[in-house]
Amino acid sequence: MPWQGQLARQVAAILDATPEREIVELGAGSGRLAADLLNALAEVHAAPRRYRIVEVSPELVERQRAAIARLAPGHAHRVEWLHAPPDRIAGAVIMNEVLDAVPPSIVVRAGGQWREQGVVLRDDGTLTQASRPLIDTGLRALASARFPAGDYTSEINPAAEALVEDMGRRLAAGAMLVIDYGFPRAEYYHPQRADGTLMAHYRHLAHGDPLRWPGLTDLTAHVDFTAIAEAGERAGLTVAGFATQAAFLLAAGLLDRLAAVGPPDSSAYLREAAMVQTLTSSAEMGELFKVLALARSDAIAWPGFALADMTHRL
Repeated sequence: MPWQGQLARQVAAILDATPEREIVELGAGSGRLAADLLNALAEVHAAPRRYRIVEVSPELVERQRAAIARLAPGHAHRVEWLHAPPDRIAGAVIMNEVLDAVPPSIVVRAGGQWREQGVVLRDDGTLTQASRPLIDTGLRALASARFPAGDYTSEINPAAEALVEDMGRRLAAGAMLVIDYGFPRAEYYHPQRADGTLMAHYRHLAHGDPLRWPGLTDLTAHVDFTAIAEAGERAGLTVAGFATQAAFLLAAGLLDRLAAVGPPDSSAYLREAAMVQTLTSSAEMGELFKVLALARSDAIAWPGFALADMTHRL
């Protein structure tokens, strides 16, 4: 897959600025990113000394272990699993599609009244959405500061912000890369986005009913990247760059890597070109997904933000 090679170029630059050369990944999922990243870093002679995966699910640990043993057998010895983040990190922290899965609070302002939306159990055992008065003054203050005027419903995610702040305080040297779909605050809380961003996904079906197929449906919300940047700054980190996925990958040499695949009429080239289209097209993942870098060090090179840096939009 081409994009791991471009991510590896940026991760290598972070590792080069941190003698400990460690990677800590949260939410490693199937383990495919870890395996591909280890292989890609080795290709450019920038393998980490250790790759630490923070994972609380024993089932996922076994899936990740098997994937790395199959896809990156020469680097399996570098990988270790942790149930909680280490107290001190010196290297690269990777959070790829982690924050969108952190449960947010859904806040409603209607007719000048503040309410919090949730789920209740009916007498017949079925679930339904309901709301109650918002009594959390901190949550109300955040929503009041971020919502546009008028009736409005959207997500506020203090838990995601707290996670980034906590990881930032553990990061003694290096940088954190947050890769996810979302918007800067001005776009996230746009007046026309008055129903929030919560979405449900069941297999390959995206739908708007979070209570359909409970336990089988994945629920996600977009990321307020301004809030995440502020959380990093509270931990003493600096915003080193912010870009769309398309701009990040292109700046890091995605097209050069594609050209090296082979002749443009070869099956390998056409297969990779289709993937590049998906990763960079504004109609696909290229514009919706963003990359945010939060750094502890000033000595890191940032090739991923050489083409376009949207930090001013945060």
